[in-house]
Amino acid sequence: MRACPGVVPVRAGVIAPVVPPLLPVSSRASSPGVAELVRGPLPLPSLISRRTSSVVYGVSALDDRGRVADRVVMRALGWSAGRRLGIHETAGVLTVLTDPNGSYQVTSQGHLRLPAPLRHRCGLEAGDRVLLAADPDRSRLVIYPPAALDTLLPQSTARTGGEPA
Repeated sequence: MRACPGVVPVRAGVIAPVVPPLLPVSSRASSPGVAELVRGPLPLPSLISRRTSSVVYGVSALDDRGRVADRVVMRALGWSAGRRLGIHETAGVLTVLTDPNGSYQVTSQGHLRLPAPLRHRCGLEAGDRVLLAADPDRSRLVIYPPAALDTLLPQSTARTGGEPA
């Protein structure tokens, strides 16, 4: 039996690999159908950048007395019972800062009581969940009510995967 060039003899029960012959570069470009098989590199997914901020986030429900509490947030700020604070509202968002002459303070249980006039101005009611953003570097806590979050976040993020409509 004479061997053919490029053909591997097959032993019983063994299947020879199928390897298509390489075409010279000049014939690849001119061959119909080969150009459709050659593609550029696959696109890379965009990655979320790393955090550069020391802000600590928490979520808390407002109780019937206007109190919010999150131990992780309070610990990050270093605020303990009796700490005097000032609370201000701007565009429906509450900002809480350390103020030695402040009218408000952290309760003995570590809660922060939001005054009724500010709760009403922000449309907050008992049971509402708020986003707490603590910035330990500035000793500042920002409280975002649901209505403020609705205006901050684009409506498209409510869809699966955050894809725009």
